[in-house]
Amino acid sequence: MPVMTSDQMVTEAARILRSEAHALLDAADRLQQDPHDNGYHKAIFHLFRAVDQGGKIVVTGVGKSGKIAEKIVVTLQSTGSCAVYLHPTEALHGDLGVIGAKDAVLALSFSGNTEEILRLLPSLKHRGVPIIGLGGNTKSKLARECDVWLDGYVKSEACTHIPAPTSSTTLALAIGDALALTLCQLRGFTKEHFALNHPGGSLGRKLLLKVKDVMVRNGEVATVEPGAFMDTVIAEATKKPRCGAVLVMEPVSPLPGGGGDKHANAKIVGVITNGDIRRAIAFRERVFQLRASDVMSRDLVTCSNEDMASEAKRLMEERPDGDTISMLPVLDKSNRWKGVVTLRDLEDLL
Repeated sequence: MPVMTSDQMVTEAARILRSEAHALLDAADRLQQDPHDNGYHKAIFHLFRAVDQGGKIVVTGVGKSGKIAEKIVVTLQSTGSCAVYLHPTEALHGDLGVIGAKDAVLALSFSGNTEEILRLLPSLKHRGVPIIGLGGNTKSKLARECDVWLDGYVKSEACTHIPAPTSSTTLALAIGDALALTLCQLRGFTKEHFALNHPGGSLGRKLLLKVKDVMVRNGEVATVEPGAFMDTVIAEATKKPRCGAVLVMEPVSPLPGGGGDKHANAKIVGVITNGDIRRAIAFRERVFQLRASDVMSRDLVTCSNEDMASEAKRLMEERPDGDTISMLPVLDKSNRWKGVVTLRDLEDLL
């Protein structure tokens, strides 16, 4: 087995990255040399029209090109363009039925002469759908037969001793990204739309989650009245530890609509954090002579249940004094207390 030193491994990795980067830069230069006669704008026209009229983009390829085709499909989907992957072999045995009259087909083949792709062409032409070819051989049969040809030529693959698809597949993937993102811009697809397609991702949560979706409900939060002694405060904090704090509530006269919620008409007058409790314990036996009002922090920062969770996190982290807040009481539009949101929960989610 050939032996490589650590330096040789790093040098080889850098060479491969540069080789693939040069393939991308060469393709970009060719694209700009004649922007009106390179097929790109025609491809975008067909793809845009397909999606705009309610059709979809059908991407096909076999082997390594098939894997790239699948990745292009998921990029199109996540950026707002309806797309599906069609395996050429399965297409020849019935799956061509997925292609509708309003669709457009993007076919990947670096050689342009892949048999499975070429055997699809008569059926695709019979359906009258536009065919966009993407490959590295302008003299190939696919290049001659398709409606639009996209130049995916590379001088050589990144591997020096075997012709493994590397630079060519990287370029095909990048061209797919370019198509998807150009369509995204033309269709006015925003980061808010992107978030709707990615509710489970970090960006989706940042753009979609509201405080009411992540807050701890008031029934799960430790509360005491201002006159409560510290043994009661500690007992409540122990029973309901999730928030790491105890809210100090001052009952007020009942208001219409309070219903059976005992907290609906209470006023928050302070917060006692676990840190406040630890500092109070430093008084030793005198701690139990202290009341909640003696220990609580009165400088309250609150948020609305309709605020974005990301904004609540910012409020807790970006304080004028440089300290962070571990939790925020949550109020509704009528200033009624609904619960709390904690920095720990938001850090886990966002």
